Amino acid sequence: ETADALRPLGNAARIELRGMFSLDPLMGKRGYPNLFAAGETANGRALVDRQHPHDLFMELAARVEVDVADGATAFVYGGPVGEPALGPPAFMHRPAAMASPEAPITHHWLDSTHITFGVLTGGWVHDNLKLEASRFRGREPDQDRWDIETGELDSTAVRLSWNPTSNWSLQASWADITSPEQLEPDVDYTKYSASALYTGEFEGGEVSFTGAFARKESSEDVTLDAWLGEASYKPGNGPWTIFSRIEAIETDELGDHGHHGEIENVMRASLGASHDFRLSDSVVMALGASLTQNWTSGELSPLYDGDPVGAMAFVRLKIG
Repeated sequence: ETADALRPLGNAARIELRGMFSLDPLMGKRGYPNLFAAGETANGRALVDRQHPHDLFMELAARVEVDVADGATAFVYGGPVGEPALGPPAFMHRPAAMASPEAPITHHWLDSTHITFGVLTGGWVHDNLKLEASRFRGREPDQDRWDIETGELDSTAVRLSWNPTSNWSLQASWADITSPEQLEPDVDYTKYSASALYTGEFEGGEVSFTGAFARKESSEDVTLDAWLGEASYKPGNGPWTIFSRIEAIETDELGDHGHHGEIENVMRASLGASHDFRLSDSVVMALGASLTQNWTSGELSPLYDGDPVGAMAFVRLKIG
């Protein structure tokens, strides 16, 4: 759930207050099963093959922007909970991914910093170009998902975004992240990402697409890459939505070795559909399902019984 308030500050400035909240903590510390996903902790152990729950407070921040010239704006954004200038929009906010409730396995390469406890960003926008830089707390959220954590703003991110048309949004970003993992406090990471998002009309309906690449390099000289492609199509802007996703990652967190092992390549591809049912002017229920094919490699193959297939059915309620 989101809450926003915008107010002018004179003739050339504005302030926006932002709040975003989630009931994910109700599902428990270990979240939900998600094959090949890894990241964050519960009960002192790394979460593997599970998607961690997000925190109750996903954003508590403010943004002040000032018109500095014709077509140019400067802004400052920050708060106790926010998102630094790194990566594409988080998966639940990308148009191509909104129909699927399942988190991508590339999440901890592309957009895992979307909930950061402590962030300060300054930026400049000129027409369709935006440059921004952030200082933020590098440590990922702990297993107590109901509170707000504090700490030093010890990490840095820089992002350049360009919207060449109203349909396209491109970005490239870099970050130097200090001690993100609770179980490995002495390990730092450098992250790079590039992405392209598209939304437009196709055959009387709406189509959305995301293509993204990310790399993370640890201070222990381990480099891991990830690729993502996802798309959705709403035929005739009707009640049906068809969605798909394909991902490939290099990972050393899967398997039964405890935390880090040999680097393996895994892939997954999914295809699904959902149907909306309008219950009232402000409430829409969706029923959906998807099928996923997973591919393992090397030592992971016997652990996952080859290349497993999975299926998911879901009910989603949208209010507002």
